[in-house]
Amino acid sequence: MRILFFGDIVGRPGRQAVSVVLPRWQAAYRPDIIIANGENAAAGMGITPGVADELFGAGIDVITLGNHTFSKKEAAQLLEDESRIIRPANYPAGVPGYGHGVYAAGEGRLAVVNLMGRVFIDPLDDPFHLAKRLIPLLREQTLCILIDMHAEATSEKAALAWMVDGQVSAVVGTHTHVPTADERVLPGGTAFITDVGMVGPRDSVLGVRTDIIINRFLTRMPARFELAESPVSVNAVLIDVDALTGHAERITRLGEIITVTSSGS
Repeated sequence: MRILFFGDIVGRPGRQAVSVVLPRWQAAYRPDIIIANGENAAAGMGITPGVADELFGAGIDVITLGNHTFSKKEAAQLLEDESRIIRPANYPAGVPGYGHGVYAAGEGRLAVVNLMGRVFIDPLDDPFHLAKRLIPLLREQTLCILIDMHAEATSEKAALAWMVDGQVSAVVGTHTHVPTADERVLPGGTAFITDVGMVGPRDSVLGVRTDIIINRFLTRMPARFELAESPVSVNAVLIDVDALTGHAERITRLGEIITVTSSGS
């Protein structure tokens, strides 16, 4: 089983870049399932039905989210209606949407779990104990499991990966928008990377215009964030999994710089 996972897609520039690069990458790498973190896909924050349709239309099979899950008012109903979009599973009981799902991936099935960290970020329920409870249930359906660990602290992502090593196929970190160079397969067979990075404007501060962020640091005054323009940095990972054991065979970082035709939300 081959999994292609895109880091946080940021606004219209990120969405356009995915639509440009994905047909080539599908032909070159032939992934069985394509997943993307979309929590910043709508105007750099949150997701809407129209944005979700655009990503699905580009070829994305599953969208994971994070701390901006409910930044758009339309998100609550969208998450109830669309099982291909999952929000962090450690939101409290009663929150709209799904925290995990099992999806067709080639001739097999892949369980995808979205978790959110609690260090330096809005704290939800404990992702570690939830993972301990959830993984055995998912392994009754498939041994191939991917966790998107959406977290600020690198230590929290690494600790979660080591805790579940050998029990899931992959733990991929998202949220910080900066790709890390530590991709590896852990001893038990779990692929791990601290952060996949983003699909967003390269000449920016995490996708936002540099002048806005610099001025905010200089003055400590609030400011409306506006996305930077092209070119766009496309960051992703390709993960090969033995479908019979659920263990990862390799994880490879992918990166490309794409020029898109327009900016905006």
